Amino acid sequence: MESRLDTARMTLRRFTEADAGDLAALHGHPDVMRYIGDGRPVPRSVVVGRQLPRMLREYGEPPRGHGCFAAVRRRSGAFLGWFSLRPATSAGLSGGGTELGYRLLPSAWGLGYATEGARALVHHAFAELGADRIVATTMTVNTASRRVMEKAGLCLVRTFFEEWPDPIAGAEHGDVEYALTRERWRG
Repeated sequence: MESRLDTARMTLRRFTEADAGDLAALHGHPDVMRYIGDGRPVPRSVVVGRQLPRMLREYGEPPRGHGCFAAVRRRSGAFLGWFSLRPATSAGLSGGGTELGYRLLPSAWGLGYATEGARALVHHAFAELGADRIVATTMTVNTASRRVMEKAGLCLVRTFFEEWPDPIAGAEHGDVEYALTRERWRG
């Protein structure tokens, strides 16, 4: 995805420095971060000083079309969150591939935006970027995210357990890996 991808209700586009406030609000929301990293909100200074600059740099790095893309409502331009495609490097992943990620503000939860964006990126990864395999992970207890993965066509591959420095509630149930191959997507 070079600059933007439109879905029925959203535009997925590259982040800019002007998105710092929206990204800080997303990563600073305790409900959004509940199942991510150490389960704590990310301070604005970290989002603005490290995370956003790293995201902006990724657009110029291979592989082409990968990165993290702001999701905004098509009609109003209101920020909803982000979706990403990146080389699969998250802890515990097996078999490589292209990793699908997403984070949405709670006001967008339960409205189908996560599924809409995930499906669009799965299609884009296979049809436009030539991906062979899409993967995604979440905590086993994150049932909402697991449903999004399933609705986007990914299937449960396995449950795995990682050693985390500061385990968060639910970590004792492990994490799950979902995947979809190009062959299965075509069929």
